[in-house]
Amino acid sequence: MNVLTTLLTPDAGVPLMILPFLSSAFVPADKMGPGARQFAEYQPFTSIIETQRGLLTGAPSTGSAITAIAWCVGIMLIGYLWARASFTKRA
Repeated sequence: MNVLTTLLTPDAGVPLMILPFLSSAFVPADKMGPGARQFAEYQPFTSIIETQRGLLTGAPSTGSAITAIAWCVGIMLIGYLWARASFTKRA
């Protein structure tokens, strides 16, 4: 993440730390309000958590596993491209 000073570095990761709390990790998405449910259903941690929950209970869901893998690959690709662009600017 791009930060302007070293003092802001610890704060740069806060949005990523909040995402698991806004997913279906602690409360099922169908029990949330409409706005929170919509946000929780379409973020990366929900599909990852649902895949892990299914694997631990012995009833894995192929749909949530594919979605989780797609999210991970997408985030990895964006991070790679961002890092590569940042490195070529500085080099």
